[in-house]
Amino acid sequence: MPPALLTSAAHGDAEVLRLLERRRDTGRRPGRHADGARIALVVGGGGMRGSYAAGMVHALSDLGLAAGVDEVWGSSAGAFVGTALVMGHGAEVSRVFERDMACREFIDPRRFGTRRPMVSLDHLFDRILVDSLPTDWSRLVDPPVPLNVVVTGAVDLRPRVLTALPDGATWRAAMRATAAIPLLAGPAVRVGSGEDAEDFIDGSVGDPLPVARALRDGATHVLALLTRTADDLTGIPPDARTPLWARSLDRLAPGLGRMAQDAARHGECLPLLADAAHPDRAGAHLLTLSPHSPAGVHGLSTDPGRVAAAARIGYETVLSATAPAAAA
Repeated sequence: MPPALLTSAAHGDAEVLRLLERRRDTGRRPGRHADGARIALVVGGGGMRGSYAAGMVHALSDLGLAAGVDEVWGSSAGAFVGTALVMGHGAEVSRVFERDMACREFIDPRRFGTRRPMVSLDHLFDRILVDSLPTDWSRLVDPPVPLNVVVTGAVDLRPRVLTALPDGATWRAAMRATAAIPLLAGPAVRVGSGEDAEDFIDGSVGDPLPVARALRDGATHVLALLTRTADDLTGIPPDARTPLWARSLDRLAPGLGRMAQDAARHGECLPLLADAAHPDRAGAHLLTLSPHSPAGVHGLSTDPGRVAAAARIGYETVLSATAPAAAA
């Protein structure tokens, strides 16, 4: 029997939220829980769609549930939102999408085909993460909650997980790598030094929602924050037109354009997300939260109003999911 499709904003096992609430109520600090469970937060990406996830992280922080997470996983925009939670910036990150990222300084389609990338990672790292959301990358060397960043090998297009990196400079390079796409957001980024150095590109090319990786790594509970509505995930037409930028990537490296389209890649995760009997679940508790309604935001959106609406929808999605969990 085929797995059931995702049919609501909250889909799966509410025990994940109940455990987060029990942990909050004990008052223990992050990483010092004594219940034998291991809760992984997996944050979806998708460029400006990350504003949905940012709103969700904002709500988790406001509700005091973020402190109950044992580890964070993410790629591309999901890695940045997850980093904000790890650093205690969960309340600020949703505002950054609207205020600082929904603008032509960060995303300008007119730059496509020029020598400058359409998405300016320089603006993100040298302006936004310095002035608007000051980020001390050295804090990730020994964080209260481990951060696992997915990147994609530039040569073989296979995903890798970067974690427990030795210094702030390496963490900064890893975060830039997980957002880099040739022609779209800049060239591959070298992470590491000497013989261990490797060139990486956007992590969502290889794995946009690393739920399976978190489960294989030993998570007993997974909370996955999606950046597409349930209808969007299940209604992607197989013959959808490939955008120009993706066709250009395919000319650069056959297959890269398709892999870089997060819609198709997220669709590949559906069987694991929707089927409680999926063999990769192995009895683990899995809850997915997807936006309760669309805000008209896509990966390259620069409309501040829509981006702000997406963050509000993400926030409301968590509130609506936690209310029945608390009453259960």
